[in-house]
Amino acid sequence: MQALEQQVLRVDAAGVPLEWVDYQEAVRLYYLGRVVYSLGRTVYRVRGGVNARTGRRTVIAVQAIVATASDRRAIKKALARCTPPLSNATLFRRDAYLCLYCGRRFRRRDLSRDHVTPLSRGGTDTWNNVVTACKRCNHRKSGRTPEEAGMQLLAVPFTPSHAEYIYLQGRRVLADQMEFLLGHIPPTSPFHQRLRWYRH
Repeated sequence: MQALEQQVLRVDAAGVPLEWVDYQEAVRLYYLGRVVYSLGRTVYRVRGGVNARTGRRTVIAVQAIVATASDRRAIKKALARCTPPLSNATLFRRDAYLCLYCGRRFRRRDLSRDHVTPLSRGGTDTWNNVVTACKRCNHRKSGRTPEEAGMQLLAVPFTPSHAEYIYLQGRRVLADQMEFLLGHIPPTSPFHQRLRWYRH
């Protein structure tokens, strides 16, 4: 069993990853009968009150992945147009907390967002133009391009797909949740390289 802080992956009935929910929302979905199926291990059991008629105590076993009924066409249409919002937290996770210039791993507080093409030179604050950099490398590069600064990027920046973004938002992704999300990420995605970085 996991601690109640463990997030549950919510997907639609067709298996499209939607979001992470906390234990209260997961229990609410079970209680309201909105869970059409669930997958993975049981992450926790939540005990409720005692039924006056039967004398039995209510117990809801919450699994790692819960599927809820939804309008599949509307979700697919929304996901196709969706570009995930950019934040430092998800950017640093995308790049596995590595400075993409010096290649060293840092704590979050020692990292910064670097614009490959600087904003002052017409660059944009978008996924495809930003990388994780340690503060030292970011200062060294300053308002120049990597080529001008004589610095080489270790990997190309990319915009995460919806499934990749869901992973990046997870606080502690369990093995069965990870396996499910990987099923929605093409093998050619640069995301797989980032996952290998996490293991080293």
